[in-house]
Parts: sequence; structure tokens; C-alpha cells
Amino acid sequence: MSRAPQRLTERKREAIVRAAVEEFRAAGYEATSMDRIAAAAGVSKRTVYNHFPSKEELFALILEELWQSSVASVDVPYQADAPLQAQLLQLLAKKLELLGDPNFIDLARVAMAEIIHSPERAQAIVCRMGEKEGGVSAWIRAAVADGRLREVDPEFADQQLQGLVKGFAFWPQVTLGQPPLAPAERARVAESAVAMFLGHYAK
Repeated sequence: MSRAPQRLTERKREAIVRAAVEEFRAAGYEATSMDRIAAAAGVSKRTVYNHFPSKEELFALILEELWQSSVASVDVPYQADAPLQAQLLQLLAKKLELLGDPNFIDLARVAMAEIIHSPERAQAIVCRMGEKEGGVSAWIRAAVADGRLREVDPEFADQQLQGLVKGFAFWPQVTLGQPPLAPAERARVAESAVAMFLGHYAK
């Protein structure tokens, strides 16, 4: 008997999160209120507060889910018997697909604006995200352990590799409003980044 109400509660929570994402995207953090989120979700303001004590906590959840989607997009396990180039190209293809998603870019833009505006609010969230190893870092760690890459801090090398990609496929879109890369441009960015990375780290 208790399962139906529980499902209803879960559906309301999901509706609130979806509505919050849309409101944050459309209006930004400061202009978004719990009243607006409640109206967009089709629930009462009290229901919103039952699930999320504050706008800050709701925004924190969205930021963390944004990070989780970024990590999941490159969750490709290391394969000892496959060429490094092919594996890295697969990793970066998945990453570039996510970076080309307009919804991801919109949310990232809202998140960046809030981090700049209120760094103290974002600090705890960013620290919590940093505790979890991303897919690229895990892949690099495994390749180093297998003796196919030079000894290097996986997180450092991860940042280098992603920097080669995000300089073309993330920062121009988030900060300058440039359009996402076309498929041919994505392939070119991935291929050059992999060549530079392996040229330095491959044994």
C-alpha cells in the first residue's frame, strides 16, 4: 500500500529537479526563486521545501548531477590488449558528445556564473566532486600501472588532456557563446589531442 505514495513522491521530486534545471537555465541563479520552481513543477511551494530545504541545496544537487553526467560520459574501462590511441579516441568522442549538448552548456554557464559570484557557496560542492576520480583519470592510472604510459599523476595528466579538448569544445561555448563543434571539428580536436598526449606520455 505504501509503494504508490512513494512513487508519487519520487515523481514530484523529479519534476522539481527538472523544473529547477529549466528555471536556472532560463533565468540564472539569482533570478530563480522557489516560487518559480514550484509553479514550473506544478507543485506547492511547501512540497518543494519538503524535498529541498533551500535553493542553495537544490542548486548544489544540480551541479553535482552535472558533474556526474560529465564523469559518466567518459566511463570507458582501460583495455590492456587494445591500442592506446583507439581507447583515447573513444574516451574523447564521448566527452565531446557531452560538451556539444546545448543543455549541458547552458547548465555549465549557470554553474560558472554562480561559482564566480559566490565562490564560498560553491566551494563545498567543488570539493565533494573532487573526491571522486573521473573516468579519464581512472583510465590513465590503469595505463600507467600496465606500463604503457610514463609515470605521471593521473589527475594532472587528465587535466592536461581535457584542457586540450575544452579549449576548443567547452570554454568558447560557455564564455563566448560560440556554437558547439561540428562532427568533423570534434574528430580533428580529438585526434590532435590524443597525438599530443601520447607523444609525451606513451612509452
